[in-house]
Amino acid sequence: MRKFLKSFVFMTFITVLLIGCGSGDDNHTSGQENTEDEVTLSLFSTATSEGDQIALESAIEKFEEEYPNINIDYNFPAGEYESMIRVKMAADDMPDLFDTHGWAKNRYGEYTMDLSDMDWVENLDPALDNILKDEEGKVYAYPLNQAKDGLTYNKNVLDEYGIKPPTTFEDFMAALETIKEDSNGEVTPFWLAGSEKSQFGQYFDQFASPLLVTDEENDYSEELLDGSFDWSNYTFLPEKLEEMQEKELINVDALTAQMHQQTQLLAQDKIGFVMGTVPVSAVKELNPDTELGVIPVPAIHEGDDPSWIGGERLTFAVWEDTEHPEEAKTFIEFLAQDEMVKELAEGTALPAGLTNATADIYYSDYYEEFSGVMVEPYFDRIYLPSGMWDVMGATGQELLSESMTPGDVSEKMAEEYTRLREQD
Repeated sequence: MRKFLKSFVFMTFITVLLIGCGSGDDNHTSGQENTEDEVTLSLFSTATSEGDQIALESAIEKFEEEYPNINIDYNFPAGEYESMIRVKMAADDMPDLFDTHGWAKNRYGEYTMDLSDMDWVENLDPALDNILKDEEGKVYAYPLNQAKDGLTYNKNVLDEYGIKPPTTFEDFMAALETIKEDSNGEVTPFWLAGSEKSQFGQYFDQFASPLLVTDEENDYSEELLDGSFDWSNYTFLPEKLEEMQEKELINVDALTAQMHQQTQLLAQDKIGFVMGTVPVSAVKELNPDTELGVIPVPAIHEGDDPSWIGGERLTFAVWEDTEHPEEAKTFIEFLAQDEMVKELAEGTALPAGLTNATADIYYSDYYEEFSGVMVEPYFDRIYLPSGMWDVMGATGQELLSESMTPGDVSEKMAEEYTRLREQD
């Protein structure tokens, strides 16, 4: 695997790395020269939402106050995360702490230190055992939280226009139409921060499960796993995204909109739906009267049921070749304290990855309401070869920029799916 990854390094990726690690807002350094007794740990996270980043920054600040000899140089590369980490993997120069974002074992396993000797492991939620442990007992990463993804909706907006949270894709499209018409275009029905291609990746990835897996009569899981899948069956998703754009059911600036705008617009009741789960605290800080709800991903085929899409969300693995293993473990043990487990779960508005603290999660009532709904693993983590997440996001951007048709999107997915399977 490492031999292949080394051959993957191109000058374009090096350029991405240099740009991404520059002096932008998403990169933090202590601004101090290390003394002989000081240590600086590099940390990369996939956190993209403002709420997630604030929660992590707060935890890092508290850690540095308690351990002033350990500085955390943190970076939130957003949509460039995978590109930057690939370069680092190929160069055998990983961050001391990094997010495995659903690939703890399959992609990053040989780069991660075994954390099974740490105290917090006894509190690991059993639901994450298969994701973060192997049969030999190795523990690959520390989970800050765990995901149950679906659609977040603005309850104030839906209530105003008499819309029930949709359970089918058809109902979802109808809800978007109602919001547009009844608000006279003042409220964006479905908002995407498309400057980050991961937003389109999330749309395709979450809806791929109900389209291609969960319905018995439209279950292509075996074909996806053995490489025989006909990608024309995927075209429904880009067709619907194109339709949303043509009917102005998504924001007109979907290709340039940035994630931080989402918080402000939700607080202003200017958005109906967004993908995934939104940390509520940042929205409530701007407008305490805003009410958000979360629902499972609507079913696409008649007779099928909605699904949660889940798995590990934010994690930290320790690079097996880090020069500072004890300091890296000290940081993780700090995060695993009861009060920090609770704080990070609440700050990211998701269930904790450990069982030693009960978090007061805003969406608890919604998770309880839909407790009988099946949790499906993220589609790309099971059925697609490594690298396809980036393809899904990029094709979404190209579709909305009119440089691709829905059919082109499926053809591109087929090409990259075949090419990357051959490389795995």
